[in-house]
Amino acid sequence: MKYPNLITSKLPTVGTTIFTVMSKLATDYNAINLSQGFPDFNCDEELVSLVNKYMLKGFNQYAPMAGLISLREVLAEKTDYMYSAKYDPETEITITAGATQAIFTAISAIIKEGDEVIVFEPAYDCYQPAISLNGGKTIYLQLKAPLYSIDWEEVKKAINYRTKMIIINTPHNPTGSIMTASDMSELEKITSGTEIVILSDEVYEHIIFDGHEHQSVARFPRLAERSFIISSFGKTFHATGWKMGYCVAPKNLMTEFRKVHQFVVFCCNTPMQHALAEYLKNKKNYLNLGSFYQKKRDYFNTSIKDSKFKMAASAGTYFQLLNYSEISDEKDTDFAARLTKELGIASIPISVFYHNLIDNRVVRLCFAKKEETLTKAVEILNNI
Repeated sequence: MKYPNLITSKLPTVGTTIFTVMSKLATDYNAINLSQGFPDFNCDEELVSLVNKYMLKGFNQYAPMAGLISLREVLAEKTDYMYSAKYDPETEITITAGATQAIFTAISAIIKEGDEVIVFEPAYDCYQPAISLNGGKTIYLQLKAPLYSIDWEEVKKAINYRTKMIIINTPHNPTGSIMTASDMSELEKITSGTEIVILSDEVYEHIIFDGHEHQSVARFPRLAERSFIISSFGKTFHATGWKMGYCVAPKNLMTEFRKVHQFVVFCCNTPMQHALAEYLKNKKNYLNLGSFYQKKRDYFNTSIKDSKFKMAASAGTYFQLLNYSEISDEKDTDFAARLTKELGIASIPISVFYHNLIDNRVVRLCFAKKEETLTKAVEILNNI
């Protein structure tokens, strides 16, 4: 049947995400999936048992729109403990259906037609579509190799009266770089006296390596007063499929956030919130995450150090970039496809994280896997 063309797409250049494409390719070719960012091991049995406990207790109906107060209270305590920042659990913390929903909601609450949003590339792919859907314009600035750092002079030049938001991401997906205290101080200086809002994507806040300390914007009061901070239970507790996260922000920003949030999801999974409120009371359940993943990073990187791939060790997240320029001159999308189809490892080509598909012959691999999975992967990589 032929249908009339009734709509003009609001996202004409957006197709299926690269994560879906590469994961399907991994399944089709029975490849080791180091592409999409999820563990191949289960979350803590204690946490699963807690969810089950609260389901059996009958906590299966709607939660409050902003989230269970017990969970928001423990998150306020956690944020104060980690970053010496006080947030009111009643008015300044909201539980969300994952970090992506929180990011979309924060952007939707602030960005209007004609507003400009500064985004640093390579950038996670959910920022720009949310900006476009709300009539905003994305201003792209490139992170500087080899450390993928921000050039603050470029930021100063990019800011004008239309700049409404700057999105930062630390630890950074896809590069594994981190922002320093000096970076936060520069951001604080640049935005002081403006109406610019910061959206700080900190979903990997607990996955940071080599003795570095996560520099949350919450540590910097003059930044915190203008910032949404986005966090993820899924990344922290190896449960990405639960789609649970949260946002903290000062009351004036959170008021606007909740206006949108209530019409996007209204509220989030009730028994999981009860379980997380209890589970978070034990700080060991999140404080040891950096060392846990650093062992995996070190095992993976040490195992391929004599391969033809070039790398700079990830400083955070559970991703490692590999440069394959000594192996092939193929486009990264072609190389990633061949790596999956012919050699049995799925990765993510980094060019897709740039709006203009900049190709530096780099792919991203996820090391949040069991040792046996990583061992199989490095055997293949070492023979390329």
